[in-house]
Amino acid sequence: MTTLLDRFSMEGQVAVVTGAGRGLGRAIALAFADAGADVACSARTLADVETVADEIRSRGRRALALSCDVNDPEQRRMLVARTREELGGITQLVNNAGGSGPNSPLKMTPEELDRVLHFNVTSAYALTQLCVPHMREAGAGSVINITSGAARYVQRHFSAYGTAKAALTHMTRLLAQDFAPQVRVNAIAPGPILTAALENAASPEMLEAMANNTPLKRLGQVEDIAAAALFLATPAAAWITGKVIEVDGGAEGSVWPG
Repeated sequence: MTTLLDRFSMEGQVAVVTGAGRGLGRAIALAFADAGADVACSARTLADVETVADEIRSRGRRALALSCDVNDPEQRRMLVARTREELGGITQLVNNAGGSGPNSPLKMTPEELDRVLHFNVTSAYALTQLCVPHMREAGAGSVINITSGAARYVQRHFSAYGTAKAALTHMTRLLAQDFAPQVRVNAIAPGPILTAALENAASPEMLEAMANNTPLKRLGQVEDIAAAALFLATPAAAWITGKVIEVDGGAEGSVWPG
């Protein structure tokens, strides 16, 4: 007898997770493994993903650790080919690699803006393009894009990053129409998540102010995002596509103080 909880299983799934060496990507890769998936973990720093892959194997699942700069077309092709060859297919893709810091719109060159857009949007488009045929071959699949609350917040000094994530957000909705019904495409828009990167960029006072500006009065944990990704990847979300889940503690605007 099957139960509703069985719909949260990822048994038989093979996932590619970019930026899987640390933070959100690591948490998502481990969550998928806990639910029964085999996972190809990619990041630019091989040592980081090797550690994550070892953690996945200790959970009894297969794992690959692959160095991949998602900006590089050949490395993207290698990631997909190695995953297919060694894990037997691809049914899940998490486009987590991306990012950018604050910018001055009078100092950032158009070329620098192009690089931010390429890193956050073009790379996700290209990897989706490579993975979807394999998902269709398997009969079904899911793509999850990690966007950001910055896509809708109106705040100073984030014209590059916010624009890139807004583009990724809407691309999610558009590709969901293109790839339905076999492949679902959704996104997660995190609010401020307490990662090592955020701790390095913000003072304790700023972190406290950010938490206080959030209705749930705390910063997010990487597991909060991993749980949302797990839901979207499983049959529990089988009737959800083209949607953006905002995991942000209830924030309706920028939580950055000032």
